[in-house]
Amino acid sequence: MQNLNDLYKEKKLSIADRIKNKLFVWFRLSNKPVVKVYRGYGNPAKFLVFGHVLHLSAYPRKKYKRGFVKNTFSMLRLFMVKPSKFAKLKLVWDGNTYEAMTEDDGFYKFEVECKNPLAPGWYNVEVELLDPRYKLKAPGEFFVPYVYEYAFISDIDDTFLISHSSNLRKRLYVLLTKNARSRKPFEGVVNHYQLLAATGAAEHTERAFFFVSSSEWNLYDYILEFARNNKLPKGVYLLNQMKLFHQLWKTGQNNHATKFMRIARIMEAYPDQKFVLFGDDSQEDPNIYSRIIEYFPGKIYSVYLRHVHKSNWERVKKIVEKLEALGVRCCYFRHSAEAIAHSKENGLIARDIG
Repeated sequence: MQNLNDLYKEKKLSIADRIKNKLFVWFRLSNKPVVKVYRGYGNPAKFLVFGHVLHLSAYPRKKYKRGFVKNTFSMLRLFMVKPSKFAKLKLVWDGNTYEAMTEDDGFYKFEVECKNPLAPGWYNVEVELLDPRYKLKAPGEFFVPYVYEYAFISDIDDTFLISHSSNLRKRLYVLLTKNARSRKPFEGVVNHYQLLAATGAAEHTERAFFFVSSSEWNLYDYILEFARNNKLPKGVYLLNQMKLFHQLWKTGQNNHATKFMRIARIMEAYPDQKFVLFGDDSQEDPNIYSRIIEYFPGKIYSVYLRHVHKSNWERVKKIVEKLEALGVRCCYFRHSAEAIAHSKENGLIARDIG
């Protein structure tokens, strides 16, 4: 027979568990493992699939009602995460099994060499968590680009999504008071990207778009919903290291050097491809793109930089002049109409459309 102290401890623990479960329900959080699979990319010989394993995460948002409290609450939940380190995963492809393990931050990556060459297009995959306690599989997809003269690499914040990246107070205000469907793109930018994706493309195909940002993986589903809602071209998203709740105030303020590496990996995957880069002057895009052009001579056809930060105009103009001297077509613009005109003049968009 148990003594009173043991009964008290069990009762106390039970109350704590009940409170914890109530909080999970109230915050719409799951304390069960979740395997997230992000859009990957590849070429005929190899592809990459990557994601996170979390043992605390938010349930997907289903309703997008406006309201300060609702939107703030929903954004905060995206940073209420606990990554699962050293979790083992499996991917089966073309009869072969591949395994991966998560890093300290819960991130994993599969790099698969293909026995048979891959044709262009989107491919479905499935990632399984190798844990006997759970039967957990998650679907994903990766893209092998169609063969066109140009592919596009675009920043996100303040390039097509109004974000106020250079002002932490404004950035946090927009993040916490808006949602993925109430946030706004810059005027004309969606039309520009749609024209670039479609020009010269065969039916049911598009030119490749890669979206590379200093925003965290916490915001992946948020950004994907924004892109779907605004009908941006379907593309591959490469974001930055996931942040925990106490790091929320640092959102978007990551080490921008990793952005250079993510762009470099894309370009190395497609050695025969020419690229067009899109960014803005609010943070480090001009410097990063300048380094990319030096590191990959002859690979960058054109650079587009949106002017959003008044005090950076003179500094960025000098960088643009340097890039133009290297033979790169540059457009440093305030309005997307200027960028569309430049794309037509330089053969990226047919002159008779848009």
